[in-house]
Amino acid sequence: MLRRFPMPLSGSTVLAKANRVLTGTDFRTVVRSGRRVSTPHAVVYSTRTGDQSPTRFGFIVAKSVGGSVVRNHVRRRLRAIGRELLDAKAMGVDVVIRPLPGSASADWQQLHSEITEAVHRSVRPR
Repeated sequence: MLRRFPMPLSGSTVLAKANRVLTGTDFRTVVRSGRRVSTPHAVVYSTRTGDQSPTRFGFIVAKSVGGSVVRNHVRRRLRAIGRELLDAKAMGVDVVIRPLPGSASADWQQLHSEITEAVHRSVRPR
């Protein structure tokens, strides 16, 4: 089943601890007061922290996405996308990505392009 979801193997897909949204308070702040951009497979929230802290990514993968294996696979795919976006993003931005139930069946290229475009739109100045 996991072969249906190819993912590039080049480079590290691990997000450093400094690049992860970790606390519930931080998640709530980004989701409640951040800018929201929707795509067919995910909702992306972002907010500027107002300082020169590193860009951080967080993921909220609900049970509606699938069983634990599917949820963890979706989370790994999103972390890989977040890792690629770290170099291109400005400092002081928190991004939370909430995949929707159809994200598990989306192919890598489609999910990658949707998330990348949504993150770019959400952090762009208004």
